[in-house]
Amino acid sequence: MSRSMFFAIFASAAALFAAPGSTKAEEAKPAMITEMKAMPEPAKSGLLPINGLNYYYAVYGNGEPLLLLHGGLGTTDMFAPILPKLAENRTVIGVDLHGHGRTALGDRPLSLEAMGDDMAAIVKALGYEQVDVMGYSLGGGVAFRMAVQHPETVRRLVLVSTGYASDGFYADMRTQQAQVGAAMADMMKDTPMYKSYAAVAPHPQDFPKLLDQLGAHMRKDYDYSADVAKLKMPVMLVFGDSDMYRPEHEIKFYQMLGGGLKDAGWMRENLSQNRLAILPNRTHYDVFFAPELVAAALPFLNGETKVKTWDEIVSETN
Repeated sequence: MSRSMFFAIFASAAALFAAPGSTKAEEAKPAMITEMKAMPEPAKSGLLPINGLNYYYAVYGNGEPLLLLHGGLGTTDMFAPILPKLAENRTVIGVDLHGHGRTALGDRPLSLEAMGDDMAAIVKALGYEQVDVMGYSLGGGVAFRMAVQHPETVRRLVLVSTGYASDGFYADMRTQQAQVGAAMADMMKDTPMYKSYAAVAPHPQDFPKLLDQLGAHMRKDYDYSADVAKLKMPVMLVFGDSDMYRPEHEIKFYQMLGGGLKDAGWMRENLSQNRLAILPNRTHYDVFFAPELVAAALPFLNGETKVKTWDEIVSETN
């Protein structure tokens, strides 16, 4: 693999993209790579022994609980630009996923199903019966499995840049994902992904092992379409309009949830409880810190479904 390739991995199974090592490529890096805001201080944080792993968690703010799950090779810190807004009226629970950040890599393989079980156990260990969940990319896959396997623990679910099957990715993305492994470790030493990992990981020397685990995970084909119908709680899907998922996959996901099948009706009588948001001018690599993500997700998470009627809008203009 060429050393001129620049890697950034943030996907439902930790995705990979490449850009030539030129000035223009450097200028084109997502904002989070060149300038990331500092995280606020958590009200509480620590390690929880869950199913053979020691999961790091941090709690911010006050209000209804929201479990926030990061993307591949990231940590909760990747939400720094939007976390303060989320925590204004919410108790935000950030968890570093298996092998990521402050959660050490265990002996077991990376698995969305296993991490879904782990998240449900973490929620209960922290004293919550039910939480809202927002997961991005890899974290979205974990949130999906948590909601399928432990639906009683999830009140509302927001899946950001998350698909239901491996064929939802563009074909070239699958090719690039297949290359992820320990051989990339030396080339990534100067990247923000490695530096952020090494700064907080309990065992930084495990980074090549993590890449091998991610690569093995990404090379697996999966199709959770049969499980989509099990999501009985309200679900919002959020994608960038230039995401790594094919638009037809995104729409099919929404339709499988019961949305986009018919006109909502003049009185919204046919409106699905689920939502689809396509954020303009956003990619897979910047959608997770977009202010418009918060603007779209928070009303949904808060159960705010009231909208102005046509008559109300007309009367306001008179």
